[in-house]
Amino acid sequence: MTCTPGQPCEEGKKRGRALGALLLMAVIFVLLSFASFVKSRNQVTPDQVHYAGFDAVQGKRVFQAYNCMGCHTLLGNGAYFGPDLTNVYEHAGPAWLAAFLPSAGGWPTRPAVQVHLADAAQQADTGIKDMDAYLKQFPGAAERITRRGGHDTYMPNLPINGTEVKQLIAFLKYTSAMNTMGWPPKPQVDGLSFPQAKPFPQAAGTSAAAATPAAGAPAAAADPAAQGKELATQMGCTACHAMDGAKKVGPGWGGLFGHPVKLADGSTVTADEAYLAESIRNPNARVPAGYTAGLMPTYDAATIPDDQVAAIVAYIRTLQGGGQ
Repeated sequence: MTCTPGQPCEEGKKRGRALGALLLMAVIFVLLSFASFVKSRNQVTPDQVHYAGFDAVQGKRVFQAYNCMGCHTLLGNGAYFGPDLTNVYEHAGPAWLAAFLPSAGGWPTRPAVQVHLADAAQQADTGIKDMDAYLKQFPGAAERITRRGGHDTYMPNLPINGTEVKQLIAFLKYTSAMNTMGWPPKPQVDGLSFPQAKPFPQAAGTSAAAATPAAGAPAAAADPAAQGKELATQMGCTACHAMDGAKKVGPGWGGLFGHPVKLADGSTVTADEAYLAESIRNPNARVPAGYTAGLMPTYDAATIPDDQVAAIVAYIRTLQGGGQ
């Protein structure tokens, strides 16, 4: 461009101001890029967060391998079929996640979560052994148990093993530790009528009596098998075991009793009362072929008394030929 003859020419000044502004923006960009790598920002990084000896980087790989973003969001990014998972560890805690992730087709009940309170990694991470203290620390777990516990979910059961569960918990612990500046916003469910959005029943609270069968309590029915069926529902067994012969997270119970079971070590055992009771008390002792050790938690006598184990075994015995 040229200046008009006889008129003041400011073309050089304009060009200089434009170049100066461009240079200033370039300097700001470089400084901001440099600042994004400065550790003094005090933002947590995945390698700093651990659970059960695993770090969040390992958990991120599991999260990606199962394509969790195909249904869920993190920081609002991803698919919106399932809930945002950014703060799920902060809200529900590791014991609830450990109960849910291996058998995600059903919401965990209070007894199912209580089993995982005995896990050494959980206790080391939270310092909590008591169920009521856990639900107070993680009110999201109390809400989920009271409102949804024992019901089916829209999430499929995934072939996830015990190691991957702990790694995922490490990753979700990291996302809860991030400074998200208030994102994602809390969803508003008031006025919605479907079961997953109904208001939290305040009257139910988190009382143990409302959700946990008392140890040694009298059977709801004189028939041990009927009591066993009720216990299997309360303990969340049906989330992992089908009542027919179908394979879910664990073996199906239909037609199991009295039949040979091939084990992971190549041997075979008969599914009698002793084997089934042992499989509840110490599920890693004799793992069926095709399944992974460490996936099912151990149910000690403090969690399920011997008479309740016998009742569950009696119920399994009735499920002959895949019928209920």
